Order: sequence, then structure tokens, then C-alpha cells
Amino acid sequence: MNNPASPQQLAEADMDRVRDLLGDEVARSMDKLSKLVKEMEREGLIRQRDGKLEVTPRGMRQIGSKALRDIFSRLAKDKPGQHQQHRFGQGHERTYETKQYEYGDPFNLDLQRTIRNALRRGGQGTPVKLSAEDFEVERTEHLTRSATVLMLDASYSMYRDDRWGPAKKVAVALQSLMSSQYPRDYLGILLFGHLAWEVKPDELMEATPPGMQGTNMHHAMATARRMLAGQSGNKQIIMITDGEPTAHITPQGDPWFTYFDGWDAQQLTVEATLREAMRCTKENITINTFMLDADQYLVRFVEQLTSMNGGRAFMTNAHDLGNYVMVDFLDHKRRTTRGGRGRRAS
Repeated sequence: MNNPASPQQLAEADMDRVRDLLGDEVARSMDKLSKLVKEMEREGLIRQRDGKLEVTPRGMRQIGSKALRDIFSRLAKDKPGQHQQHRFGQGHERTYETKQYEYGDPFNLDLQRTIRNALRRGGQGTPVKLSAEDFEVERTEHLTRSATVLMLDASYSMYRDDRWGPAKKVAVALQSLMSSQYPRDYLGILLFGHLAWEVKPDELMEATPPGMQGTNMHHAMATARRMLAGQSGNKQIIMITDGEPTAHITPQGDPWFTYFDGWDAQQLTVEATLREAMRCTKENITINTFMLDADQYLVRFVEQLTSMNGGRAFMTNAHDLGNYVMVDFLDHKRRTTRGGRGRRAS
């Protein structure tokens, strides 16, 4: 067997020969892998294209659901008071208040109150006779549409320090949450290193950092602002990063990595990034930042950013990142629903 290039070649491998050359344990592992690939293909989770395996849309939904379950199962185990948790609903939030039913209301009947109304009107005894005026339904709040761009730092340090996997898992989970619970909302995903580029949901699983140095928040914010320009509703950027900005786009349109060019050059990058953040602020785009294992330089920059924009800032690590992003996203939905953007730095 010479370097199988596809699952088909793996399935056709001579397992007796593999066992002779590499031992029983390797042969068993290869046999299990071959069967697993075949099963996933039968289930429509993966497919072969140009000799390579790729995840199907159905497979992406499965991965997203699993990532979402992982994050929320961890939330459920958190200590009381550490995070505020919210109930899901299809297009509404329960407020646990009721009202008399009117034509056009969602028919979320409160059976206990409805029967009590009928007994109050018709007296005790059976059978209870219901009238339309007895119906009482749960009062719901309309969820305001929101538009979100998730900006993932794809600089070399994210990959080097094992932060990239957890960050990508958050993106997959957020995509799953929004497509299932908030289908009217918009979610765009940006990766940024020395430049920023948009990634479609079906491209996310294979996305990897390019290995080039530079954290170009300036270009990422400008790109996110353009992506949100045509969207309605409340607009926000969720930025996940492990370092301060070290690159920006020059007036000539070229990326400039300033990290090794001295303090003055680095200040040009910071100033360009904050100017772009101000443009976002003027267009009512909230920037919420999640700092992974932040150093003093990143903290200082984010303090300036949140002071200018009014967004929120969180210091966390790769292990807890999913908890913080999901809780803050749902909190943003709750706050915008109840009127007002609720922007604050923390």
C-alpha cells in the first residue's frame, strides 16, 4: 500500500499485508476508519470530490449542533451566578406574563388561567364550558432582527498556541444557533491575519490560518463594516483575538506589518484601527471583544476601543471562550429585544 490518497483506496487496502507490516493494532484502526468513512458517506455527512473528502451541508449542521450542545452542556455545569442563561424560543422570548387572547396573537394558551376564567364566569361544576373570552395566552416579545459579523483572529500565534481550534468551534456553534433559532438574523464570518477575508459557512471547517504574521484589525473592521452596510436591525461585531493590532492598510492600499518597525510605526497601526472603529461607531455598530490570554498591550488597546465604541470586553481563555461568546450573544438578543442597545464596557 503506497500512501492511500482517498477513502476508497483505504477501503481497498490489503489488511493482512498491513497487519504483517505494521501490526494488529494499526490494522484494526485502519479497518475501523474505513468503516467509519463508509458509514458517514451513507449518512450523507461527507462526500468525495476530486479525490478528497469534504463535509456536506448536512454534516455541517451535525457538527454545528454538536458544538452547540458541547458549549451549552458546559454552561449548565457552571456555578450558579457565573453566567446568566436564557431560554430559547422560536422567534420570541417568554416573559411569563399572560393576556386575554385577541385575534392575531400566537395561540400559546395558558391552560390553568383559561380554566380559572371559565370557572369564574360559569361557576363550579363539570363539564367546564369554555368561551372565547376565557382564553388567556402567554404574552411574548418580538425579537428584534440583528446582524452580526464574527471576526476570528487567524494570525500565526492563534495556531501556534492552540487557540484556533476552540475559536473555530465557536464560529460553527454560533452559525448553528442562528440558523436554527434566529433564521431571520444575519451572520457573516471574517478571518483576519495580515489581511481580512470573508469565509462562507460551508468553507469554515477547512479554514486554517495562513501562517503569515500580522493582526490586521483595521482591514477586518473595514470589511465587517461593509458587510453590515446593507443589513437591517441591530448591528454588532464579535471579535476574538489574542493580540493587539500589528498591521494596517496604508493610504496606498497595501498591508503594512509594523510590529518590528518601532513604536512610531506601531502607533500608526493603532491609530488607523481606532479610526476605523470610530467609523463603525458612527454607523451604530457595536464591537464586542473577546481577549484570549491577553497581555498588557492588548488590554490597553481594547480599553481605548471600548471607551470609543461603547462595546463590551471580556478576558478569557480558549477553554472558556465558547461560554462567554454564547452567553453574550444571547444577552445581546435579550437587551435589544427589551429596547435599547445596552452597550457598556466591562
